[in-house]
Amino acid sequence: MLSAGLTFAAAVDARAEAGLVGPNAVIQLAEALRAAPDAVGAAEHVFSQAGFFRFLRTPPSDMIDEAIPARLFAALWRELPPEQATAIAHDAGRRIGAYVLANRIPSAARWVLGALPPRLAAPLLLKAIRKHAWTFAGSGACRVAPGRPSVITIERNPLAMPGGAWHVGVFECLFRALVSRRAIVRHANCPVDGVPICRFEIDILTPAKTVDVPLCPPRHTE
Repeated sequence: MLSAGLTFAAAVDARAEAGLVGPNAVIQLAEALRAAPDAVGAAEHVFSQAGFFRFLRTPPSDMIDEAIPARLFAALWRELPPEQATAIAHDAGRRIGAYVLANRIPSAARWVLGALPPRLAAPLLLKAIRKHAWTFAGSGACRVAPGRPSVITIERNPLAMPGGAWHVGVFECLFRALVSRRAIVRHANCPVDGVPICRFEIDILTPAKTVDVPLCPPRHTE
């Protein structure tokens, strides 16, 4: 079954209830900071300000409390200009997507999705994203809705940030690699009844509107 094969990780709902996310939320942020142009020493500064400098020397290898990347993201936005923080967070998200593609989605599932037209591939990818939302939403409540556009919402998103740059990067990488290179992800904060909800809309551009959109960064398997 495709739904069984699309396994981002061997997850259980208890992880979401405990507010745990994967260690790559930290690891790929460090990589994005180190790779950022005109940001020499930014990784050391941001991690130090967040109180997690130790993770630059010894990256986490197990599931971590969602509060750790949340504090790192807060430090990123506090210590760097908004444009730079946005670009780095987006790159970190794309690196997460690249890691997922290389290490968590079986090659057979990638092949099947790639062979399907976007209107059929998108709902299957959304289903997998919803099933394993703990990887990027932690204790947040994730819901998906196929359509035009496809929609992903995260209620009480523990990793929210201005513009949703990190999540946009994650979803952008996955949809462009597995559904359509013309996938575009937009974010909007839409509070409902006082509850903060992050909404992400994924559109597939028509050929006439296609822009030169990048795929994921090089995949790192270590």
